[in-house]
Amino acid sequence: MQFLAVAVAFFLALGLTPLMRRLALRTGILDYPDQRKDHGQAMPLLGGAAVYLAFWLTAGVIIFYWQGGERFWGLFLGGSLILALGLWDDMRGLSYRVKFAGQFAAALLLLAFNVKIEFITFPFQEMVFLGVFVVPLTLIWVVGITNAVNLIDGVDGLATGVSAIAAIVMFAYTWGEFPLLSLLCLVLAGAALGFLPLNFPPARIYLGDTGSLFLGFMLAGFSIMGATKQIALTTLIIPILILGLPITDTFYVMWRRFKNGRSIFQADRGHIHHMLLRLGLTPRQTTIVLYLISLYFGGAAIFFHQFNSPTAWYFIPVIFLIVLLGLRRLDTLTAFQRALEGFTLFSNRQQHRKKG
Repeated sequence: MQFLAVAVAFFLALGLTPLMRRLALRTGILDYPDQRKDHGQAMPLLGGAAVYLAFWLTAGVIIFYWQGGERFWGLFLGGSLILALGLWDDMRGLSYRVKFAGQFAAALLLLAFNVKIEFITFPFQEMVFLGVFVVPLTLIWVVGITNAVNLIDGVDGLATGVSAIAAIVMFAYTWGEFPLLSLLCLVLAGAALGFLPLNFPPARIYLGDTGSLFLGFMLAGFSIMGATKQIALTTLIIPILILGLPITDTFYVMWRRFKNGRSIFQADRGHIHHMLLRLGLTPRQTTIVLYLISLYFGGAAIFFHQFNSPTAWYFIPVIFLIVLLGLRRLDTLTAFQRALEGFTLFSNRQQHRKKG
C-alpha cells in the first residue's frame, strides 16, 4: 500500500511537471531574473501546481476510503487556499500583508478541523495545556513554517528536496502509531521527488510561491497532527528539528536584518544558500550541501524520538549551536570575500585611471 501510494504520487508529479512547464511558458507565468536572483533567463513557474495535483489526486483517494480521515480535509481546504494565494502571487504579485492574511486564513481552516497545538511538554515536567494560547500558537507555527520553506526556495531544487527529506523523517517518527498520517507524509515526499528531476540544478521549472508555500503549509499541518498526539514526546521539539534548516535560516536572516536596522521583511541575499554561492559553490553543490544539513537535522529528530530522556535534552542546544556557529563562520567568510572583491575592484579602477 505504501509503495503503491508513493509510486502513484511520484509518477503523477513526473508526468504533470512537463505539462505545467508548457502551460507556464504559454501563459507567461515566469520568474524573471533580477539582482536578487541567480538565473540568467526567465524560468517557468507552476511547478507547485504539479506537486499539489500529484499529492491530492493520490491522497484524496486514500482519505476517501480510510475511516477517520475527516481532519485531513482541513489540510485540503487550507492547502488549496495557500495554492491559490501563491498562484496569484506568481502571476500578479502580492504585498506581504495580503500574503500573511491569506496564510492566517488557511491556518484558521486547520483550527476549524481541530488541527491545533494543544499542549507543550517541557523537560522534566508533565504536559502543560495551552488553554487560550492554543489558537495564537497554532497560527504562528503554521504561518512561520509556511514562510520558512518559502524563504529557502532560492536555489534550484532546495525547497523541493528539503521538503521531501522532512516528509520522509515525519513518516519515520509517525510510522506504526498514525498509519494514515505516515502514509500521507510519504505521498507528499513522492510528489516532491517526482517534481525534483526537472527542478534539480540546472532547473527547467520552479516551484514558485505556489509550490513552496504549499509544501510549507502541508509540513506545518503534518507536524502538528503528528506531534500533538504523542504524549511521551515533546510537542514541538521534533517538528522543530525536522524543519531545522528552514527555521534556522529564517531566524538567522531576520536577526541579521534587525541588527543592521533593516525591515525583517525586506528581501536580500543573506540566506544560507546565497552565502554558499558567494563562496564559489555551484548551485548543484550548494543544494547538495544543504540537503546534507537537512539530513543532519532529520537524524537528530530521529535520535531524539528514540532516546527521549533527560539526557537527550542536553543534545538539543548542541545540535543548533553547531549549525549556528557554522553560519557565523560562513557569514564572516562571505563578508571577507565581499571586502576583498571590493578592494580588488577599487585597485583595478585606480590602475585604469593611471593608465588613462
